[in-house]
Amino acid sequence: MARGELIRLVVEVMSSADPTLVGLHGIVIDETKNTLIIRTSFGDKMIPKDVVVFRFSPPNGESVTLEGRYLVLRPEDRLRKIHG
Repeated sequence: MARGELIRLVVEVMSSADPTLVGLHGIVIDETKNTLIIRTSFGDKMIPKDVVVFRFSPPNGESVTLEGRYLVLRPEDRLRKIHG
């Protein structure tokens, strides 16, 4: 999961250095090196990866919890590690 595509996955913020982010959930619509952009019922939110623990729910139904600091890479660099 940490090496795969995150866009279109359902995600929830499980914990964060910013308590206002905890519980935020939606669908990942974009990603940069340092942030995920999540479409929520309150609009699109830009979430910093390095201070958050995420729970991703891929289509297979098995949720995966990851510390965002392990995702701080450009998406194309993370994907390249899979195929490289």
